Amino acid sequence: MAMTNRQLDAWLSAFRAPRSLSFSRREMLSRLGGGFGLLGLAGILAEELASPPSAKAASPLEPKLPHVGAKATRVIFLVMNGGPSQVDTFDPKPALAKYADQDPPESLFPPGRGRSKLLPSPFKFQKYGQCGTEVSEIFPELARKVDELCVIRSMHTNLPNHEPSLLMLNSGETQPTRPSMGSWLTYGLGSENQNLPGFVVLCPGNPVVGPQLWSNSFLPGIYQGVHINNAKLDARAAIRYLRNGSVTPADQRRQLDLLARMNQAHLAERASDARLEGRIEALEMAYRMQFEAQEAFDLALESQTVRKAYGEGEFADACLIARRLAERGVRMVQVYYGNGQPWDDHGDITNHANHARQSDRAIAALLDDLKGRGLLDDTLVLWGGEFGRTPSSQGAKGRDHNNLGYTMWLAGGGVKGGLVHGATDEIGFAAVENRVHVHDLHATILRLLGLDHERLTYRYSGRDFRLTDVHGKVVDAIIA
Repeated sequence: MAMTNRQLDAWLSAFRAPRSLSFSRREMLSRLGGGFGLLGLAGILAEELASPPSAKAASPLEPKLPHVGAKATRVIFLVMNGGPSQVDTFDPKPALAKYADQDPPESLFPPGRGRSKLLPSPFKFQKYGQCGTEVSEIFPELARKVDELCVIRSMHTNLPNHEPSLLMLNSGETQPTRPSMGSWLTYGLGSENQNLPGFVVLCPGNPVVGPQLWSNSFLPGIYQGVHINNAKLDARAAIRYLRNGSVTPADQRRQLDLLARMNQAHLAERASDARLEGRIEALEMAYRMQFEAQEAFDLALESQTVRKAYGEGEFADACLIARRLAERGVRMVQVYYGNGQPWDDHGDITNHANHARQSDRAIAALLDDLKGRGLLDDTLVLWGGEFGRTPSSQGAKGRDHNNLGYTMWLAGGGVKGGLVHGATDEIGFAAVENRVHVHDLHATILRLLGLDHERLTYRYSGRDFRLTDVHGKVVDAIIA
């Protein structure tokens, strides 16, 4: 039952979070239940009530100055979880048709990778735009935006398994022990909107690894990504437990102030407690979000023209929400293509056409929408999965995982449009020219946002950690 204003006034007047408080919160409640605690507290704590603790300290999400000049201020990361095939999307390999159903050359396939027959792409490629970059026919809408894209055809990562590669893509480490890139960005730069989380993840369910992909790990809890399950999204229920029912904002503010005092008193008698500090910050964020989050997720506020441009479906809606969050100052939005690992087409690579059909129009509309609103210049859009796929067949028509060479692309945010960077070998198996590791990609993304990947560190367990660990080199060639 909600407290009356008189009861709240009595509690707020009594509770002053003393440094000398020696009994636990449970003991305090027990004493109050006995009828004497409130009087005692009112006398002991009378001089410290001035303003709520949350109002005294600056928010950890307040905007921070970058290390160097930034070209981008926010990131939208379109994650094609499962691993799209480079030779069926953005890296055409005519040699696959020439050597169809033949064993790949021994010089190109390392031992232990299984030398199955080479499989030509079932899709046609064509040159588009002034740059003449070749794109698969499964992306007709995105192909018309190719002059905006910086296509990296020489990506490589450590392992050909989903879990470690997804972790590497998101946190720079194959084990679930490090903060995600979105957490590092909000830690380093804060957020431009204090009424929304700095890092939002849109995924209809969970990828293979799950919440560790947007974890804050050892960074303070306020930097963890907020996961929104965008399956059948309802703006009123996008974030659970956000609505405050019949309690007025003024009364809720007073209740939250009281709870903050109690938590601060609890914290003052103990060593630093990151979980409790994170909970205090989360409560403050939840209070502020009530007044803006529901509006941000309400797609009914968009015109029918805009809705039609993005198309229909969970991914299309998520791309539109990503634009709405980006223009409201959210530092990073991740959009996962689907639940599980949908691009993982071991059985039949022609399924890629279905995945492209569900995403092509929405991605092109997102780029158009950002550009039309003047946001693309300082919004870095990133597309790709945790690895690519083999040019050889798995079964009759599928492809296996491939970590040695694959494609990702970037747009806006200070990268060179209409550029193809790097190359794989003649059959598209391994990166051989201007190779880019995930650590290099992370270093480059940080640099575009004005952060030096070697200076963005956090001391934990006696060591200074960073997103790129002890690796990473900025790919200057793709920066405009």
